[in-house]
Amino acid sequence: MNSMLKTTKIVVIDPQMAGVAGDMILGALLDLGANQKKVTNAIKSLENSSYGYEKVSIDLKQTINKDLKATTIDVSAKTVSHMQGQKLIEIVENCTQKLDISQKAKQFASNTIHTLVEAETKIHNTSMDHTQMHEVGLVDTAAEIIGAAVALDDLGLFDAKVYSTPVSVGGGLFKFSHGTVSSPAPATLAIFQSKQFPIQGGPIGNELATPTGAAILVNLVDEVNRFYPAMVPIKVGYGAGTKNFEGVSNVLRITVGESVDYGLIKEEIVVLETNLDDVTGEILGHTIELLIQEGAKDVSIVSAVTKKNRPSQILKAIVNKTDTERLSRVIIDETGTLGVRVCLCERYVINREIVELELTVGAITEKAAVKVAKDCNNKIVNIKPEFNDVERLAKKSKKTAREISELIMIKAQQVLNQKE
Repeated sequence: MNSMLKTTKIVVIDPQMAGVAGDMILGALLDLGANQKKVTNAIKSLENSSYGYEKVSIDLKQTINKDLKATTIDVSAKTVSHMQGQKLIEIVENCTQKLDISQKAKQFASNTIHTLVEAETKIHNTSMDHTQMHEVGLVDTAAEIIGAAVALDDLGLFDAKVYSTPVSVGGGLFKFSHGTVSSPAPATLAIFQSKQFPIQGGPIGNELATPTGAAILVNLVDEVNRFYPAMVPIKVGYGAGTKNFEGVSNVLRITVGESVDYGLIKEEIVVLETNLDDVTGEILGHTIELLIQEGAKDVSIVSAVTKKNRPSQILKAIVNKTDTERLSRVIIDETGTLGVRVCLCERYVINREIVELELTVGAITEKAAVKVAKDCNNKIVNIKPEFNDVERLAKKSKKTAREISELIMIKAQQVLNQKE
């Protein structure tokens, strides 16, 4: 672990097993240790005649769901009037403005309820003032958004980087106020669509993602990955839904930990490959030069034995994703190959910059360049003279390339130390 340079707080929300709902997110945050009194008091503040909710009841408990211990929270109230979209937005924003929470928490609650109402408005093709919220207008929607904002704030997670796995949305048909629809519900799908958030069907034929859960998730998550990032888990919370499913634990897991930062940059690249058994060395050399000129990051040739025991070469070119088709065409045109394999990869790199120096060797003063590699923390990892300049200076000064390299390195260290 000594090679780690620094750590930052990281959160992973994992809805790939049983989807996501507002009560599951809130339950998992409470399971992580969010202050129950703060959360329940915030939800209780919805008990206001001007909001249209009476007798707000909160049922908070530990439960066992398919052998997994989790926290459940169920909020109910008597709703005394029909709820329009604009009214629900005003309730959430007015309520959070009165709470002793950070501006980030208030903005999160506002963004979330806007996402939810805008999705409902879009699918019904109405204005916010005329959009009937039906199930979404019940107290649990506002309670889960406000409760999540308070819980996240209490846990200090608005300053963390938040990841999610793709959301399992279930499948099949279910009934609600608008009749029978397929899962995911139209509003839920509209929310994921609005943020280009990855989803996946299954693993069971039930509704697994709710509009409130979707709205909270898309306003909280910074990045979606199939797998967990490199991290040290510190705390894990489980929030359970109210339904029981055959063979699947109806729980959402949230993991809080520390990311492992080695000072490297991750980027996506493409490796282009093709097998060649009838191309001359001259053509290969020309192709390598042309690919580099056209923007390939690197090109290499690997010796191989292919079909019919023929000695051959594998040409491999590392390119930017945006250059994939263009440079594949270059390879095909120059080598005559019938196909190019495309391999999407991730790689870790460090920043590189060219620093130009003025070097005096005897009576000769010339410019020479060095490549300086630094990590994300601005620590110098490597310094390397550009060999073209080394050769040029060696010829002019009648010294060896090794001597010139050493002189350039000494000068580079002096210049870089002055910059620091």
